[in-house]
Amino acid sequence: MALRLYAATSSQGKLLDFRTAAQAHSITIDPLPALATIPAPEENGASFTANATLKAVYYSRFAPGQLVLADDSGLEVDALHGAPGVRSARFAADSGLVDSPDANDNTDVWNNMILLQRLAGIPPAQRTARYRCVLVAARDGLPFHTAQGKVEGLILEAPRGAGGFGYDPLFYLPTLDLSMAELDLETKLSLSHRGRAIAALLPMLHV
Repeated sequence: MALRLYAATSSQGKLLDFRTAAQAHSITIDPLPALATIPAPEENGASFTANATLKAVYYSRFAPGQLVLADDSGLEVDALHGAPGVRSARFAADSGLVDSPDANDNTDVWNNMILLQRLAGIPPAQRTARYRCVLVAARDGLPFHTAQGKVEGLILEAPRGAGGFGYDPLFYLPTLDLSMAELDLETKLSLSHRGRAIAALLPMLHV
C-alpha cells in the first residue's frame, strides 16, 4: 500500500513537482484537506528551515495521525546579498506592488520585474544566484524529517520560456543553456532545488 503524504500548499506548481517526484517512491501526495479554510500561520522565520518547520508543525495538527509536508523555498541572489531569500514570494509586495482585489494574480510578474530592476547594470558574470528549498515532514505537531536541495545558476536580463512559475523564466542554467522555464518537467525535477529536496526526503519516509 502506498504511503500517503499531505502537502500544506495550494500552489499547483509545487503540487505537480511533489507528485511527479513521489511516483518513483510509491508515495501518494495530496493537498491537505480543507487547506483553504485553515488560517495561515505567520511565516516570520529568519531562514527557510525555520519557516518550513513552522508550517509543517502547524498544519500537521489539522490532520491527526497523518504525515504533513511543508516547504519553504526561494531565490538567493549574490549581488543582492542573498535577497530575496525568505521573502521571495513577497519580494514585490515588500516594495509596495500588490494586485487590486479584482485583478488576476500577477505576483510572479511583479516579483520578476522588481528583481530585474534591482539587478539593472550588473554584468552577467556577477548575476550568480541559487534556488534553495527546505522540506519538513511532521505528524501531530512534531517534525520528523528535514531535507533540502539547491541549484546554482545566473539571473537573465530578460525572461525566457513559458513553463514553470516564480522566478523560473529568469533563472538560467549555463550548463544547459536554458532557463528553468524552458525545461521539461522531468529534467526540471532531476536538477531543481525542489526536485532534489523531495528526492532526499521521500526515502526517509519509509523508515
